Order: sequence, then C-alpha cells, then structure tokens
Amino acid sequence: MKVSMGCDHGAYVLKETLKEYLTAKGYEIDDCGCYSEESCDYPDMARAAAQKVASGECERGIVLCTTGIGVSITANKVKGVRAALCHNEDCAKMTRLHNDSNVIAMGAKYVEPELAKKMVDIFLETDFSGEERHQRRVDKIEQ
Repeated sequence: MKVSMGCDHGAYVLKETLKEYLTAKGYEIDDCGCYSEESCDYPDMARAAAQKVASGECERGIVLCTTGIGVSITANKVKGVRAALCHNEDCAKMTRLHNDSNVIAMGAKYVEPELAKKMVDIFLETDFSGEERHQRRVDKIEQ
C-alpha cells in the first residue's frame, strides 16, 4: 500500500518515526514534507498529502502537526478526502469501519510515538464495514 505523509515542524520527529516504522513494514511512503524542524506552514504539506489520496496516487494518508487540528481541517478541504483527527486506537478503528476515512490526522503534542504506531497500524489494516447505514452516511458526506 502506498501512503502519503505530510507534517509541519511541530510533528517532524513523529513523521520521521512513523515513516521509518511503516517503511520497515513494507509500506511505500510518499513524503510530502516537511523535511526539518524549521518553521513552516502546515497547510502546504497537509494539502499535498491529501491531494495524493484524492487523486488515487496513494491509498491512504497521514497528516501531522502539533495538535492535529490544522492538518485535519486542511486535508478535509480536498474533495474526496475524509480526514479524521484521532487520539486513540478506538478512534482509528471506528473512523475506518464507519466513515471509510482515507486520511488520519494526529497531534504530536498529544500522541506519543508508540501510540501513533498502533493507531496507524489499525488505520491502515482496518477495512470499511460496508454496512448500508455507514455507506449511506459516507455518501452524504461526499455530497
């Protein structure tokens, strides 16, 4: 599976940790930046990562900033992206099962690296339930 990633300076270390972790597990990572802890604007990287998912170039996306809020707002501006700000394993699971989310957002200030690894594993390995009621709701989101 090909996964896009984007972050700002506040989540650079977490992005690099997750990138290394996922690459070792066999995922192909499309790194949309940032590439250092130098101050930058999170919308640039979050939008780039989200656009890769919307275009079909990547199957899923991971966006990160200090709180996760800004990148989730930005990613959700891209048509076809359903980004979910998650802070625990259950959120990562439920957003896939019920919302068919294709981008996960996390805040490096609130999610420790080991928890982030568990969350991305769940997010990347969980399929959408496909239940009629959930599909109906996803269809309404996309309107």
